[in-house]
Amino acid sequence: MEGKSNQSLLGHLAAFLCYLIFGFNIVACREIALSGLVTPLCLFCFRALGAALLFWIFSFFMKSEQVDRKDLKKIFLASMLGLFLTQMTFLVAIKMTTPMDTAVVASLTPVFTMFMAAIFIKEPITAKKVVGVMISFAGVVFLIYNSVYASNGVTSSSLLGIFLIVLNALFFSSYLGIFRPVIVKYSAVTFMKWMFTFSAAVSLPLGMTDLVSLPYGEFSTRVTLLIAGVVFFSTFVAYLLVSYAQKQIRPTLVSLYSYVQPIVASGLSIYLGMDVLTWKKVLAAILVFTGVAIVNRSKAKK
Repeated sequence: MEGKSNQSLLGHLAAFLCYLIFGFNIVACREIALSGLVTPLCLFCFRALGAALLFWIFSFFMKSEQVDRKDLKKIFLASMLGLFLTQMTFLVAIKMTTPMDTAVVASLTPVFTMFMAAIFIKEPITAKKVVGVMISFAGVVFLIYNSVYASNGVTSSSLLGIFLIVLNALFFSSYLGIFRPVIVKYSAVTFMKWMFTFSAAVSLPLGMTDLVSLPYGEFSTRVTLLIAGVVFFSTFVAYLLVSYAQKQIRPTLVSLYSYVQPIVASGLSIYLGMDVLTWKKVLAAILVFTGVAIVNRSKAKK
């Protein structure tokens, strides 16, 4: 029992550290995007290829693990949902949204994860869940209205950008909820090795033209270091942590740590002058978090 308790504690720690890194990642990716040097597809190619190489190298120092052929198909689908679609919506949106708005909207992930659990593991939808979703939805609508339509059309976050972040949260929560059975079957390194291999195989042919034509000579030291940090910390380390956390604790608990993102991203973006804290954003965040808290306090059948 003590060993299981320790594993659970490590799972919580891994989830916390993962979303802590994701909070920094929001600001780093926005700065890379605003440099105008790297397209979203190119940045994803860097992340997919870099992480795939790192996981393969790491796997050579571990006990060899064979993956069932039937599970490779599931891992491919997981990579499309949890990596390709999740990261592409995020990287396209990050240039159109402020770090704070991105983090607040991304906090809907636990709500979406609960509904994925209702669909795939038959967890009932209760009145509390409905009320919570409506409150969170009101917070997002309030944020959209004040970011997009206020100030005579002067925007800080675009409607399309916020919509893409909502899709990002939906894709990642679906990945957390759907693929846990195959995730727990293999080590975190083995699972992520194949996840990023499939993502690289899909993205490289699509982004090869852009990769070849990138103005590498114009990359500043700062942009180069940011890209390297995103590849190593935000991709290799963070996804290794989230995979480990998924093996130890339930998907809903993993997604709850997304609350760390707004704190980190908002604080860092305000410090760097990328965003401004206003009472409207605070109110929107309170509505979103209140709704999420209500959803996650809703009792399910034993």
